[in-house]
Amino acid sequence: MAWQPGFCRDDVEIIASKTVYHGFFKVSELQIRHARFAGGNITIQRELLHRGDAVCVLLFDPQSREVALIEQFRVGAVDKSPSPWLLELVAGMVEPGETAQDVAIREAVEEAGAIIKDLVPITRYSPSVGGCDEYVDLFCARVDAAALGGLHGLEAEGEDIKVHVIPLEEAIKLVAEGVIDNAGTIIALQWLQLNLDKVLQNWQ
Repeated sequence: MAWQPGFCRDDVEIIASKTVYHGFFKVSELQIRHARFAGGNITIQRELLHRGDAVCVLLFDPQSREVALIEQFRVGAVDKSPSPWLLELVAGMVEPGETAQDVAIREAVEEAGAIIKDLVPITRYSPSVGGCDEYVDLFCARVDAAALGGLHGLEAEGEDIKVHVIPLEEAIKLVAEGVIDNAGTIIALQWLQLNLDKVLQNWQ
């Protein structure tokens, strides 16, 4: 029998919630009571970052077997990665009234100048569920890589983006070497590596 969680949302009670920061993101301080595996309940305090949901898209050209990845500065990597300019997927936050597919199409144009021809869902995941409510919808999109390159991004949002078109095999090697070290890009490239034959069959 497949694994099923032992508890559900009904086994959690938010006793108190207080906003402790509200800027570009919001942080809440929560008092929580939840069920314990050994029986009874436990009361804990946690801070929760409200980041909003996001969409990431791997741009793939099945004809040339190339992927288009973007390079941009990431503040969270300043003291964590050899360089805070990371090679990653096109991505964006879900705005009110948008579907995940809407965001994928919009961000592909804004960040890479790419027109999506087909869109396949990969998975939905949490990048840091221990303290952040963000969930990410991950897609693979069929594009024409020959039309991609150059500099992109919205100045009003402080974006400074460079598009790189590279062979899929090279991108997978960068994952294996730890050069590509951000979750969405790793997951998407490994998914494409595992499902390449099926993707090529469907798109060619």
